Amino acid sequence: MEAYNLARKTGTTKRFSNLRWLILSMNGLLLLLNYGDRAAIGVAAPFIMKDFHFSPETWGLIISAFSFGYVPFCFLGGWASDKYGPRKVMGIAAIWWSVFTAMTTVGFNFISFVIIRIFFGFGEGPQAAVTAKTIGNWFPKRQLGSALGISQATTPLGGAIGTPVFVWLMLLTGNWKIPFIFLGVIGVLFAIGWFVIMRDKPEQHPWISAMELAVINEGREKETSVDNGPKATLGQCLKKPLVWIIAFSFFSYSWALNTFLSWFPTYLVNAHHINIHDLAISGSIPWIAGTIGLASGGIVTDWIGKKTGKTTASRKWLTVICLLGVAAAFIPSTMVTSTTGAVTLMAFAVFLLYLTGAQYWAIIAETFPLSHLGGIGGFVNALANLAGIVAPIVTGAVVQSTGSWGSGFVVGAIILAIGALSLAFFGKVGNGTVTE
Repeated sequence: MEAYNLARKTGTTKRFSNLRWLILSMNGLLLLLNYGDRAAIGVAAPFIMKDFHFSPETWGLIISAFSFGYVPFCFLGGWASDKYGPRKVMGIAAIWWSVFTAMTTVGFNFISFVIIRIFFGFGEGPQAAVTAKTIGNWFPKRQLGSALGISQATTPLGGAIGTPVFVWLMLLTGNWKIPFIFLGVIGVLFAIGWFVIMRDKPEQHPWISAMELAVINEGREKETSVDNGPKATLGQCLKKPLVWIIAFSFFSYSWALNTFLSWFPTYLVNAHHINIHDLAISGSIPWIAGTIGLASGGIVTDWIGKKTGKTTASRKWLTVICLLGVAAAFIPSTMVTSTTGAVTLMAFAVFLLYLTGAQYWAIIAETFPLSHLGGIGGFVNALANLAGIVAPIVTGAVVQSTGSWGSGFVVGAIILAIGALSLAFFGKVGNGTVTE
């Protein structure tokens, strides 16, 4: 902590000494809104399907349309954050997705909903890679996993808060359209706040203290890359086998998440005949479990890494164990007959799933150059979210053809097991050295 002590001795500790946590909070608020907006379509799904007479298979196609927009902008948004900075990219993305959240209300047939969902996906795509870039710029290595976990924990919290708020607004107004408009307006206001508070790098911020700047930058001058070299290009990094293994593992995570995100509220309504009032509570419980999982996952692996000196390896094996656990939890869904049992099972599965949520990003940040973090993370996220295209369609088709919701969850369990085992046997990681 030599740099920290020097700043303290020279008195250059004025202004904010914990500005990075304010930046994390603003990023977290945007992620909260991001997933609240994304979860909204799942809550409204039974009512939209009823109004427009959409079958489960047709609705699966509409839901998957989101990922046709989302997937390319995972990479493009991450690449843009490396080139233009996370402040501009996240702010513009937030305004874009908020506008198209509100535009959901003008959908009138299959084609119109598909187009709206694709454009909505354009705005939502950059958020994960831009968040990783922001955290990588603003936090020291020793806090990387915790910061990523805490920031991303706001995504399921968005679902936990957004579900009852959306239901409450539907009950208050008597239709499903007003909540989408409300979320759109809130999103634009959040984006304005982001532009006011956020800066791309700590040294650019007028509120930063010398003490905090020293803490953030400590050790970065020593960072080297054994595998990639300090001058490795983005293309060279993307050729590494570990990138593809992480992407495939993340794909299995994304499959399970999209299955839950797109179909769980409809499953509760159709399979368990839950009413709209109870949906506000039952639909939010798994999201609360996910919030706890995401927040604690990064903290746990940071702590294990500190004790063992094998930070990246701890992230890998936690991911393997948890993905296998989610797969095991999905199987009994074929036998659950009560609402309480279904919600409990899904809450447990989502908790385990989200324990892994920050690990993919942290492994990338600790293994590859920080200057390419947005591009590499965006590329991995894009490949992973191809599951968002396939999973809703396959799940809807399987449910419609078999007449069983459990069969859709079994498919998810198989994908999860393959992703976990691939990372276990082929994902070679080091001890966790951040590279630049």
